[in-house]
Formats: sequence, C-alpha cells, structure tokens
Amino acid sequence: MDPHFKAMIDAAAKAAEGQPAPPPIDVIPPEMVRAGYRMQRVAQNQNAPQDLEVRDLQVDGADGPIGARLYVPKDAPATTPGLVYFHGGGFAIGDLESHDGHCRRLAAYSGFRVISIDYRLAPEHPFPAGHDDALAATRWVFAHAAEIGFDPARVAVGGCSAGGNLAASVSIDMKAEAHHPAFQLLLYPGIWPDEETQSRKDLDGPILTKAAIAWFDKVLAATGHPQAHRAQLGSKADLAGTPPALVVTGGYDPLKDEGRDFAARLNAAGVRAEHIEYPGLVHDFYIMADVSPAVEAATRETVEILKAALA
Repeated sequence: MDPHFKAMIDAAAKAAEGQPAPPPIDVIPPEMVRAGYRMQRVAQNQNAPQDLEVRDLQVDGADGPIGARLYVPKDAPATTPGLVYFHGGGFAIGDLESHDGHCRRLAAYSGFRVISIDYRLAPEHPFPAGHDDALAATRWVFAHAAEIGFDPARVAVGGCSAGGNLAASVSIDMKAEAHHPAFQLLLYPGIWPDEETQSRKDLDGPILTKAAIAWFDKVLAATGHPQAHRAQLGSKADLAGTPPALVVTGGYDPLKDEGRDFAARLNAAGVRAEHIEYPGLVHDFYIMADVSPAVEAATRETVEILKAALA
C-alpha cells in the first residue's frame, strides 16, 4: 500500500483503540453519515486549484431542477470539450462539496469545462431517481451546450464509484440518441457484477467496507426493480455502441475486479477501453489528494488520457 495512505489508516486504527465501537452505519441518520463524509473528504482535499471560475446553477433532473456546479478553467476559450461528472458515495452520500477539489483538478489540468451534478440520493430517493437525474442532467447539458461553453461533439461523462456506475449507465441509455457522450471516464466504478468478485470477497476496507457496501445496496433498493439493469451492469448490460472508456481501479479497493472486468467486457463488445490500476491506492483516492502525492500523479495521468480522447 502507498505509505502515505497506510500511515493515515494506521493512525485512524490507533486512535480508535480503546474507544467504543461506532454504531453500525445503518442506524445512523443518512444526513449524519453525509455530513461526516463531506467533512472528512473536504479536509483531505484542501489544496486544489483556485484559479477557475466556479458557479452553481440549476439543471434539469428527472423530477424538477437539481443543483450543479460548473468549473471553467482560467483563460478558457468560449467553447471547450466538457465533462459531465457524477460524484461517488454509494448513491446515498457525497455531494458537490465532497468532490469539489477533484472537479477543480479535472478542469484546471485539462483546460476543459466540468459540470458536477447533484443528483438525488437514496434512501429518500431510491432507485431509479439518481439514474434518472443523471440521464436528464446529461441531456440538459447537450441542450444547453452553447450556453455553458461545451462543445457538443466532445462531451464526456464520468464519475467515481457510484458516479462511475451512473456515467456507464448514461452511456448505455444515450448511445442511440442524436447527442450522446463521446467518452466515459470511470474511476473505480461500482459495476454491480452478477456474482461477487474475488476482491469483494477478500477486501473489507480500507475505506470501503463490506458493511458500507451492504448499506448502500439496501438503501438504493434497485434489486428486483424492473429497471435494475440500469444499475446492475453485469453480463446482461448491452455495451456495444457505447463510447470509448478509461477505467481506473485501485489495488486496495474491493471494487477493483469488477472495474477490470468491465473494461474487458467493453473491449469484447467492440468498445475501445483502457484499464489502469494503481496497485498501492485505495478506494476514493481521487478525493483525498492531500494524503499522498500519488493522487496528484494519478490525476494528471488520468487527465492526459481524457484530453487525448476529446482532442
């Protein structure tokens, strides 16, 4: 494991010694879980670029307006390629603030505009609310591309963890539409494979625990839903005709095997997909940039691939 992340995890374990065990995640009010996650991730990502134009706006969700945040790089021309970004958090936590530093880096390093989408969260809004919002918001971006400075021919969708699932799902849903994404940026995506992968079996944390995964699955309530295939992107997902992809995984992430396998399935379906694994890194690493210089290096490598894809 990356020594900086190992030091962080070891320090947390030492601080917990002799303390009462925290209550199970499923008995904590969701708003408290969200607040704790937001506070922790913001504290671990304080040094993102500040020389951008950043503004909050409203975009179309599936059931009314939802929030979004637009990042415009310094000295950007009137029109640039664009990235529609969906934050991670198991479809239940995470927001514009928890992923703000990450989106700032993506915009500043690429020179592209980035719009981060504040889709509705479970359990208050169970499946398919978040997926419907992600789809509606992406369509809004294409419809308002001129207004926000996006080149409609060079729009990528992307996200981390649950957000990677949303980006992949949107790519499938929109592949036959007149306006559709040109690239998908899938950062340690949660794919929801047909069968439990070896990495899900073997790894209980760090960062993403078995208990957290079980809670996320429970509150999303997609299993058994008539549209469950939009979230559970296993072998039945029709990947042919979706845009090229970059899939990134971390070596200490329970989701690493499903990400690797998804990239292989994209390639088997005739979709050009590149897979990169950072063997020493953990789940959520992109939004913990202050923890290790390895995050900065990975982010810059990721952005170079994104830039090449939308050049």
